[in-house]
Amino acid sequence: MSNQPIKPTERPRNPHFSSGPSAKRYGWGPAVLSEALIGRSHRSVPGKAKLAEVIGRTRAILGVPEDYRIAIVPASDTGAVEMALWSLLGPRGVDVLAWESFGQEWVSDITTQLRIADTRVMTAAYGALPDLGQVDAARDVVFTWNGTTSGVRVPNGDWIADDRAGLTICDATSAAFAMDLPWRKLDVVTWSWQKVLGGEGAHGMLVLGPRAVERLESHVPPWPMPKLFRMTKGGRLIETIFEGETINTPSLLAVEDAIDGLAWAEELGGLPALIRRCEGNLAIVSDWVQRSAWAGLLAQNAETRSCTALCLQIVAPEVRALDAAEQGRFVSKMVALLDREGVAYDIGAYRAAPPGLRLWGGATVENADMKAVLPWLDWAYETVRLDGVPGRPVPAAALA
Repeated sequence: MSNQPIKPTERPRNPHFSSGPSAKRYGWGPAVLSEALIGRSHRSVPGKAKLAEVIGRTRAILGVPEDYRIAIVPASDTGAVEMALWSLLGPRGVDVLAWESFGQEWVSDITTQLRIADTRVMTAAYGALPDLGQVDAARDVVFTWNGTTSGVRVPNGDWIADDRAGLTICDATSAAFAMDLPWRKLDVVTWSWQKVLGGEGAHGMLVLGPRAVERLESHVPPWPMPKLFRMTKGGRLIETIFEGETINTPSLLAVEDAIDGLAWAEELGGLPALIRRCEGNLAIVSDWVQRSAWAGLLAQNAETRSCTALCLQIVAPEVRALDAAEQGRFVSKMVALLDREGVAYDIGAYRAAPPGLRLWGGATVENADMKAVLPWLDWAYETVRLDGVPGRPVPAAALA
């Protein structure tokens, strides 16, 4: 077995590279939850204070304008986006952009559930962006800032008109706390706790700008509205939702964990420090890819590559020659091998994406761990390449 690749000697200190729930910050432990209001009502004075603390710290770190409302809502980022779509869409035509799986979900909701006839769908394949110049400022636009399953992000907000008539509804779940969002260009922004700051699932964040509030108070949707989506009463915004009085019961354990993540972000130096950590992970992987004989980034344009969802594809000819199912089996063997070694967990590409790997590069992933895991990817690739794909060995010529 002398031809077997040699295992690296350095191991990541934290092997958690899942894109959500993502890694906890280094040093996290259950003790950080000791102040959680277990057994208390979220509507009690201290319960409301904890929820308001999440909102206040979030506003300060992200630089959310004072005239934008921030709410904690149910059902993660998905719930936040659905609240926006069901509550706000209808008065104008809609442009919806999709270049990965979650964007496609919003396409489906808008066209098959809300059935808004005047909808223009602008799509691109995994690894690319639609033509942002085609977006009409007179129409509402729905888009993801960062494609969690494709590794592609919009480069900036320059394509969004300052004098737009329509609303911009932005799913920023893997961008918030990792990228500098141009708030005045965005009327609605959503994300979830379990991404860049490594929080727990089931809770979402919904930010509404003044133009979105105006739409809420002037537009009555023609479809029935579930209770969890209702943000107005008697034609007026329910302001208490944006002061920490949640629509349903939140987990106060998860709230305490969110406070810990926000406090950690503040100690690091706020948003600039978080961005540096994420961009550092992208730079590490990009440099490695340039030297790799087998790996490439799925995002085709360096200017639009995500610094959180680092999506890799195998570009080696011997594997590219295999069909999609065989490529998938090849990658699955790599993922399983890395999992058994305890060096990288949950790094397979999203099920709807092309076969490949996905490393989460959010702020809770240490740059040192990102550096340490890459030789293990090389080792796993060579191990599986020599072993061959179940049902069809890798061509013998590739082993020369």
